Amino acid sequence: MFRRLALLACVVLLSACQSNQINHDYDASRDFSAYRSWTWKEPALQYRPDDPRIKSDLTEQRIRQAVADQLDQRGLRPATGGSKGDLNVQTYLIVEERQQQVTTNYGGAWGNPWNGYYGAPMYNETRNVTYKVATLQIDLIDGKDGKLVWRGSDEQMLSSSPNPTDRSNAIRETARRILSNYPPK
Repeated sequence: MFRRLALLACVVLLSACQSNQINHDYDASRDFSAYRSWTWKEPALQYRPDDPRIKSDLTEQRIRQAVADQLDQRGLRPATGGSKGDLNVQTYLIVEERQQQVTTNYGGAWGNPWNGYYGAPMYNETRNVTYKVATLQIDLIDGKDGKLVWRGSDEQMLSSSPNPTDRSNAIRETARRILSNYPPK
């Protein structure tokens, strides 16, 4: 019985997370074709909350590499020789706990009005399911005036996979989805 409830809860949560929209916002007055190079704005990755259980050099390396690869695919190159880039890049990893109510119906009557109804009485069980959601936010800031020109974010349930390859793939895919709308059209 518990396994069925857990499976149902996971299916509901996964379907809810799959419907998330990737958020994008940008300054429409900017000429994005003028941006050709970028540098990291330190700290390159900020954690919210600043929790040592979340903070990891490995996670930061994965996020930096995934974002750098996606910027490269969009024609932006890292600034050379310590020079300032046209864009400063800063990322955030925001982890928050969420709850969702899952209701399961048990029992119920079978039959029809002509022959009568039979079966167990119907009852509902409502449970609160707690899960963690990670949001990756990427900010692109103009290197000259320091103003935010583009922001994208995406969220997904936090993976508990112990496999580093799975974690790297999830981060790469998230960065790809976020930057899919850069430059804006």
